[in-house]
Order: sequence, then structure tokens, then C-alpha cells
Amino acid sequence: MESFFIEHFGITSEQFRWFVLPAMIFLARVSDVSIATVRIMFVMNGKRGTATFLGFFESLIWLLAIGQIFQYIDNPISYVAYAGGYATGTFVGMLIEGKLAVGKLIVRAILPELSAELLAALSSEGFGYTLVDARGSRGNVKILFSVVERKRLPRFINRLCHYHPKAFYTVEQVRAAQEGIFPTTASHSPVVSILRGLTKRK
Repeated sequence: MESFFIEHFGITSEQFRWFVLPAMIFLARVSDVSIATVRIMFVMNGKRGTATFLGFFESLIWLLAIGQIFQYIDNPISYVAYAGGYATGTFVGMLIEGKLAVGKLIVRAILPELSAELLAALSSEGFGYTLVDARGSRGNVKILFSVVERKRLPRFINRLCHYHPKAFYTVEQVRAAQEGIFPTTASHSPVVSILRGLTKRK
């Protein structure tokens, strides 16, 4: 690889070792750690095919990066680039994971009293829910359960807090859900969603 850059880009061996190589290792680590973070998200949501596909490229990029480090093991800048790429990749992966917002979540809200307006608002926006009578330490309460798409969680919480500002609620990951009531929206792959987001920004 060193000879390729020297022959085609006219750089010296020292420039390759101290600048080009660390930059390549940094970018490789950013890429594979970002993929790893997203892959874990797909594993948690039971998407085995996508997780397997990402795992292949994750391991391939990692092998390429670690191979270059061992080839130039006396270069301390490579170690810094490796660690810096890992840290940056974790951050970038979390950003991508947040943008994709894949999967479903269960929201559990405990309400001292139930607002009919809240139920009407949830129904009008296509959110399904289940109500259960319960008793808390301060008296009778209502427990509202709803399974929502992760990307629509902010909308659901906004509605809940609008009608019950002091509502106590918890949110948990759902591995699988079937036969629920969900808003009818066109489904797209995560790749299509990212491309559409980039197009809108332009």
C-alpha cells in the first residue's frame, strides 16, 4: 500500500507513515465502530439478515485497519489514530442509530386520572393503547400501555405530557410485536431513509 501512494501521489515514505497511514486507520476505525453500533441496534430488534450483513463489513474493515498497524508497529501515531477512530466511531454510530430509529418501544404510563382528550388524541393519530385499572400507594390509578414505533415516540410523549404534565411513564425496548394498532405509513429500508434525509438537506 505504501508503494501505491508513493508511485501515484508522489509522496515520500515518511509522509505516508506519519500522515496518510494514521488518517486511513482513523477513518477505518470510525467506519467499523459506527457499523458495529448500528449492527447491535439491528440485533436488539431481531433483524438477523441486516445484522449479519453489517457484521461482515465490520470485521473486514477491522482486519484491514489492524493489519496496517502490525505492518507499521513502530509508528506511535497509528495507535493514537486507532484509539481516536474508535472513540469517534462510537459517537458517529450513536448519531446514525438515533437517525434510523428502528424498532418499536412500549410506553407504560401511570395516571392518577384519565383524560378523555388524551385518548381521543392518541386514537386520531393512530396510536393503539390498552388501559388497566390499578391501585398505587396513593389510591386508584390507570395504567396506559402502548407499543409505538421508535421514530414516533417523541410525538406520543408530547401528547401524553400535554394532557398529563406530571404523568409517570417508562419506555422499554420491544423485540417483536404483532397484530398491534400502528399508524399506516409507507415502510422504507434504513438506507432509503438516510438517502431521503440527505436529499432534503440539499
